[in-house]
Amino acid sequence: MSAWLGLAFGTGLLLCLAPVLWPQTAGAQDRRGLLRVATERVGLGSMHPVVLLGLCLATGVALSAAAFALLGVVPLAVASGLVGFAAPIWAVGRRGRQVADGHRALWPDVIDLLVSAIRSGMTVPDAIAEVAATGPVAARAAFGASERVVRASGDFSASIDAAKREAADPVADRVLETLRLGREVGGTGLPGVLRSLAVDVRQEFAIRSEVAARRSWIVGAARLGVAAPWVVLVLLSMRPEAAAAYNTGEGIVLVLGGLALTAIAYAVMIRIGTPSRERRWFA
Repeated sequence: MSAWLGLAFGTGLLLCLAPVLWPQTAGAQDRRGLLRVATERVGLGSMHPVVLLGLCLATGVALSAAAFALLGVVPLAVASGLVGFAAPIWAVGRRGRQVADGHRALWPDVIDLLVSAIRSGMTVPDAIAEVAATGPVAARAAFGASERVVRASGDFSASIDAAKREAADPVADRVLETLRLGREVGGTGLPGVLRSLAVDVRQEFAIRSEVAARRSWIVGAARLGVAAPWVVLVLLSMRPEAAAAYNTGEGIVLVLGGLALTAIAYAVMIRIGTPSRERRWFA
């Protein structure tokens, strides 16, 4: 038991010293940027990624300590700690997907506002400024970024690029590239193209919503299949002889190996039941 506690303490000390021993590279900066984007999308823009990682660590330690205090089984405590560490990141990712889906449902309304503004005689930059002022809250940030760039430099193409970076959404890319093309080419066909795009986006969102509803049973089956063996394992660990068996080397390998296989099986099941997300072709 003391050897495992020493190993856990050494691992924690190594993680604390990791930023000093291995300074972050460009890849690490990119990963931190992804965490920053994820927290901003769920309304936690003021939360630094380090705070999120600290929350993960605190959750993992708390669950691990609770599991060890209740059951006295080291591998189950380690497994609980890993699950607790991953839980906040999973929650942020899940919330981010929900927010992204909600924003996608608003784009047809944004397109309708653009069409109304352009048909009333506004130029494309003025129509963008109108949406930034009166459009849906979720779309104002992207169009506001475009408006600021136009006011500062007068470069419409650069303003479209700024809006695309702010929105970071495939549908937004299509809408903004359509506006760029309409601005560069001119003519009176832009409202008709935007209306057709709005129809396509509504149909696509309806299809994806139906697919998501139908896949709910796959997600439920995956979660039930993941939870059931571990509930049985926890019940068995309440018996002293079973707890002693799981604390042996063979028991540790069995539990941690089962945790790895469970994670892989759950990921595969979710991947099979998840429709592919649209790529950003115009990023």
